[in-house]
Amino acid sequence: MHLRQWALWRRPKRLIVWIIGCELATVGLIVLTSMTTPMPATNDWVRFVTLALCATVHLQLSRRQEEAMRSRKPTLHIDLVGIWSFAAVVVLPVHLALLTILVSRTQRWFVARRPPHRYVYSTCSMLLAAVSAHEVMAAFGPRSLSMLTVFDSMTEFGILMLAGLVYFAIQLAVIAVGPILLDLRPTLAVLGTKDDNELEALTIALGTVAAVLLVNLPAALAIIVVISVIGNRIAEVRQLQVDVRTDPKTGLLNMRGWQEGAQRALSRVERANGSAAVLMVDLDHFKSINDTWGHPAGDDMLEYVAHALRGATRPSDIVGRFGGEEFVVLLPEADTGEAEQAGERIRRMISELHVPTTDKRGGPVAITDRTTSIGVAIYPVHAKRLDDLLQAADAAVYEAKENGRDQVRVAT
Repeated sequence: MHLRQWALWRRPKRLIVWIIGCELATVGLIVLTSMTTPMPATNDWVRFVTLALCATVHLQLSRRQEEAMRSRKPTLHIDLVGIWSFAAVVVLPVHLALLTILVSRTQRWFVARRPPHRYVYSTCSMLLAAVSAHEVMAAFGPRSLSMLTVFDSMTEFGILMLAGLVYFAIQLAVIAVGPILLDLRPTLAVLGTKDDNELEALTIALGTVAAVLLVNLPAALAIIVVISVIGNRIAEVRQLQVDVRTDPKTGLLNMRGWQEGAQRALSRVERANGSAAVLMVDLDHFKSINDTWGHPAGDDMLEYVAHALRGATRPSDIVGRFGGEEFVVLLPEADTGEAEQAGERIRRMISELHVPTTDKRGGPVAITDRTTSIGVAIYPVHAKRLDDLLQAADAAVYEAKENGRDQVRVAT
């Protein structure tokens, strides 16, 4: 695809400025750092070839898993190939560390199938993170990963962890700042999921181990290759398990996932002779959003409502998407008064949402002042079975709508 045909040029100007600014800053920092770094020695080239070969074997053996995971997850994606990139940052001169990243990213391009500008941008974030982490380690002076005393190993470990933190934070900041500045989605959504960040931390940890092995026992890197390939396959299985229970539009539990979690929580409440509440949350006149601005605007609204529900509920509460514009919440250990308060909190937070989106022609619009009807059913007052509680809460929603909408109604 020709450069002028890249989808980048159809993005908002502020985003274009941010992306190009980050890429120019990365190039400038690379040039400046390279000018002050000694040229690689023969041993450095041997280590570079070793890491490049390990990365290539890893990429080829995990190709199918990566293609499958990326096709299911078009947003932020972390893979274990970063092991070899961080190992290069630790043990190689900056020139070769950056070259290692470019070698693996070039191969990954044939798997990623992403718009060119996005792939170049994410590659620049890795290069910028690599240079930054390398400079952090260089600030502590010359070091060696071999023949260390116990005290020296603890000092070296601290330096490596600091470099790993910088490597992680720079990538996260570069990728996240653009969407946050443009308010494209809730702030926390651009930071990745808990699983994403855990996988990135594992990648850096294994990269540190790979660097130590490269210096002291290079042949043992085969073990890291095996671990990384198995790790990719485990991540694929874990993602499949999450996909089965998760609503793709909102990231909340789908009805299968919600019912499983809600039934377990309700069983615990029953054994403790406690109470619980089911809230059915229905967005009023949601169809008008799709009719007026288009279905993408409706999807944006659903995403913001999901974020509001997470903010309005407790960690122990179970939140899911019932279907369409309806959401459902189980509140363990909640009585009627607490459930009504939770419903009012949710209703108020949704009414205060400001959802930036686009109309049918792609122009910017904002969705505001939306109302919500919420039905509440209490265990064991209104029902004892989960299905019956859902039915009672749904009936309460219809009562709320028949009485003017934008209110919380308790089942009768």
